[in-house]
Amino acid sequence: MKLYYSQLACSLADHIALLEAGVPFERESVNLKTKRTASGVDFNDITRKGYVPALVLDNGEVLTENIAVLDWLATEYPTLGIPGNLGRTRVLEALAFISTEVHRSFKPMWHASSETQKAQARATISKLLDILSESLAGNYLFGATPSVADFYLFVMLLWAERFDVSVPPELAALRQRMANRPAVQEAMRHEGLISANDRAASTAA
Repeated sequence: MKLYYSQLACSLADHIALLEAGVPFERESVNLKTKRTASGVDFNDITRKGYVPALVLDNGEVLTENIAVLDWLATEYPTLGIPGNLGRTRVLEALAFISTEVHRSFKPMWHASSETQKAQARATISKLLDILSESLAGNYLFGATPSVADFYLFVMLLWAERFDVSVPPELAALRQRMANRPAVQEAMRHEGLISANDRAASTAA
């Protein structure tokens, strides 16, 4: 498998999921402005959509769209999902909410927007995060262990930190809990989001 990602994009969730699953995979960064990969390949030749994530399977098929990629990973590697008859449905429910509501609401933060628009976005995102905090079933969204939905939520919580969005204390704790996981630290180190020294300090703590 090969994951195409961009620094701090939602593809970080897939990066974390692959590391959590402990499976061998390749990874290559993409410049979303130039549409060139780190090796100089035209990313539009990988996917005409031109955005990450893109996961190239061993048989050559390409998966895109974060919900689809994370759902495939959780189905292929059950430790990334949750058990039970409604397990997959509940994970999809959470992924859809995070993608269509939370993720989408960050748009003004990433583009040229007025301060009024950004303030409105912060308020909207905070309310959406409140809803997620009320659904926590333990340390993570569905209990004692994280699922692909938690990995996606973690990225949104990193964005919230970056853009000064108010986060419920329960989700701030989840963000720190996730940040302490070795797979998360490895993904963030590889994407240049933390240094090797930061990783060592976090592990020691």
